[in-house]
Amino acid sequence: MRDPLSALTETFTSFLFGKVETTRLPVRTSTGQAQAVYLPTAAPGLGDSGVIIGREVYSGKGYIYDPFQLYGQQLPAPHWLVLGESGNGKSALEKTYVLRQLRFRDRQVVVLDAQGEDGVGEWNLIAQELGITPIRLDPTAALDMGIRLNPLDPAITTTGQLALLRTIIEVAMGHGLDERSGFALKVAHVYVNETITTRQPVLTDIVEQLRHPEPESAEAMNVALDDVRAWGLDVALVLDRLVDGDLRGMFDGPTTVGIDLDAPLIVFDLSHIDRNSIAMPILMAIVGVWLEHTWIRPDRKKRIFLVEEAWHIINSPFVAQLFQRLLKFGRRLGLSFVAVVHHLSDVVDGAAAKEAAAILKMASTRTIYAQKADEARATGRVLGLPRWAVEIIPSLSPGIAVWDVNGNVQVVKHLITETERPLVFTDRAMTESSTPDLSDDALRAAELEAEERAAAFVEQHLSDLDDSSESTVA
Repeated sequence: MRDPLSALTETFTSFLFGKVETTRLPVRTSTGQAQAVYLPTAAPGLGDSGVIIGREVYSGKGYIYDPFQLYGQQLPAPHWLVLGESGNGKSALEKTYVLRQLRFRDRQVVVLDAQGEDGVGEWNLIAQELGITPIRLDPTAALDMGIRLNPLDPAITTTGQLALLRTIIEVAMGHGLDERSGFALKVAHVYVNETITTRQPVLTDIVEQLRHPEPESAEAMNVALDDVRAWGLDVALVLDRLVDGDLRGMFDGPTTVGIDLDAPLIVFDLSHIDRNSIAMPILMAIVGVWLEHTWIRPDRKKRIFLVEEAWHIINSPFVAQLFQRLLKFGRRLGLSFVAVVHHLSDVVDGAAAKEAAAILKMASTRTIYAQKADEARATGRVLGLPRWAVEIIPSLSPGIAVWDVNGNVQVVKHLITETERPLVFTDRAMTESSTPDLSDDALRAAELEAEERAAAFVEQHLSDLDDSSESTVA
């Protein structure tokens, strides 16, 4: 029975202010029943076929990604772009991804390792763990019987050799070859290949022929011999840099015997090359063409080509065009190209903006680690990211990234197992301490316990992958 005074007060209040909302009593229910009321907010995952990356932040589900498994279903192309500021986990992601991919028996990986630590490339530990010797391109070591890659290796087709020579020259000169210089180079290349049959032709042979062309070459085009010599002079000077200049020793001799192109992992260690010099794109061009003609074969293997500091490639129009052609092998011969870049502005505002746009368009998978707000907004505009993803990029913690797989956008925490941890971290010089801080031992212990539980989940998945790789390989 209601109190008369309360009823009168409520009637008067309703007359003045309108009807007052009634208060609902709390409802007790189970999780199973409540899930129909509180619907999930996380987008669907990418399936359970491939290698595990980590855990979706919003749903807590395991995040599994494999471009070869997704190709043709959810991915139009298997290529991948990784972006983010230094120190946020790009290198750790790449390394664990490669290690986990290599658990499939039909995978093969080539890495262009442009960053160094302790006098070697940062992939050196992983190479050692797998019993592989990196191909260390070093001008100083090359003079003392170091590694050599021959642009005129017979394993490369004559068409590929000429294309490589042109690319080297155009990268060094900063512009395309004119018709006359191109003719002089072509004549010298044809003559060298026709006359040197008892050994591998080398760059010194091309330089010598450019400086002293044969009379027959001039007669074939009805021009004076001195004109042919003049047309090839600039070309000879550029190639001379690979013979007697600062890049000597690496490309002016027969290809080093023993380079194993059938190894599951091939690491080109470029850490001794100045990344800001013209030498880097020249090296990228030579390695790119050399791999195109000697490594990529129609043998049903799935290949991954991972390039550190990829802006060195994309910033050079001629090298970008070469790699653009390489990316087209993704559909025909099963190649996944992985480009690692710090800032998108490094490439979209560079000298090869048109070529960069074409390469970015081919990358159907984009992973973005923490960036400054302005950079995140620019990245979002270029890549077409949803607004919510752009807004959270500046606040992402190390190891967490926004993944955009052909429009399927997720926030993913990368998980690393204890076995992988000593192999993938590359900032020891900055993080190691001679006097460990013990003030936050309890907090760190709790963090480690949580990480170990998560890593155990990854370990179990990788173990299952080992057991079933024979049957799940596409």
